[in-house]
Amino acid sequence: MTTTYHDYDLEEPLTSNARPLKNSVITIRIIKSFPYRNVKNIVLHDYDLADKTAKDLFIEVMKRIQNEGSLRPFRNVKYDTLKIYTHAHGSKTVNLVINFDHDDDWILDPENEEKKLFEYGIENETEISLFNRGDYLRFKENPEEKW
Repeated sequence: MTTTYHDYDLEEPLTSNARPLKNSVITIRIIKSFPYRNVKNIVLHDYDLADKTAKDLFIEVMKRIQNEGSLRPFRNVKYDTLKIYTHAHGSKTVNLVINFDHDDDWILDPENEEKKLFEYGIENETEISLFNRGDYLRFKENPEEKW
């Protein structure tokens, strides 16, 4: 007799794969300042990861930054980079602002109009950081936090 092993619970699946790609929830972490840890989250509900690209996501988030009053303090940064911060049920980084790992494979290309978000490995409950790449590289060289 053979026993089948499942790495998931059929009765209660993980939230990362419990919703279809066209109906996902993702969090965008808008980073104004790395040293001062100025971060504001936007939660996007019912987001279509199957058809939307990084460019679509970048444009939509930039529109929200420009139009929502609560994001007014975040308007003076020239945002140019999207990077996955963490996947649902994955290990989190010890840095509360940005994930220093995976610069080669977790950075999204907001100029690419072909590659869909799910092709970057983005799934339900993924967190994505939006920031200025120059500020990130300077902070990565000297990750000193200020209060």
